[in-house]
Amino acid sequence: MRVLVVEDEARVASAVKRGLEAEGFAVDVAGDGTDGLWLAQENSYDAIVLDIMLPGVNGYRVCAKLREAGDWTPILMLTAKNGEYDEAEALDEGADDYLTKPFSYVVLVARLRALLRRTGRTQHLRYEAGDLHLDPAAHRAWRSSEEIELTAREFSVLEYLLSRAGEVVPKREILEHVWDFDFEGDPNIVEVYVRRLRRKIDEPQGRHAIETIRGAGYRLRADGG
Repeated sequence: MRVLVVEDEARVASAVKRGLEAEGFAVDVAGDGTDGLWLAQENSYDAIVLDIMLPGVNGYRVCAKLREAGDWTPILMLTAKNGEYDEAEALDEGADDYLTKPFSYVVLVARLRALLRRTGRTQHLRYEAGDLHLDPAAHRAWRSSEEIELTAREFSVLEYLLSRAGEVVPKREILEHVWDFDFEGDPNIVEVYVRRLRRKIDEPQGRHAIETIRGAGYRLRADGG
């Protein structure tokens, strides 16, 4: 799941980003409404966490502009304000949910997951390739009937490869969808996680589900290997 966080308080944005990444989300961050609107229009996100009081374009206008353009990506509004009129305005502009600062991070994640379920982004979605199965909503994966223990990041890499089963997926796409839009670390991190996945889903049963396509990327075989 790829999430855009639009928040001008650097400390809050950094904490939300770290926390969501620990839960397996890929997170992009914008520090003002103008950049947030541009990112939302240029990229595909599963959800947007949007502060209301922003420099440039406020959260109300960002939400309204996206809805006017026919973009119905789920939006969770964050604000330091507290009052029924602010909540009503956020919802009237097209927001799907509303959370007042200061908030519990546990509640933020729970509300975000509930929002994704309500809008059908995770509901009843399962991926299969042969006897390899993955259930994003339950955050569980199996090979045949044996459950595979995966870290949040390993799970996200496998989920993305399974969602594109049979296709060649470039390393850069994996970085953008599983890490984030402006990832500046070593791109070879993808190779590290692919090796980890192979040790967990392939090697124990002598399988070869994840193929390296030299110079192009990776392909998870549609038959599960």
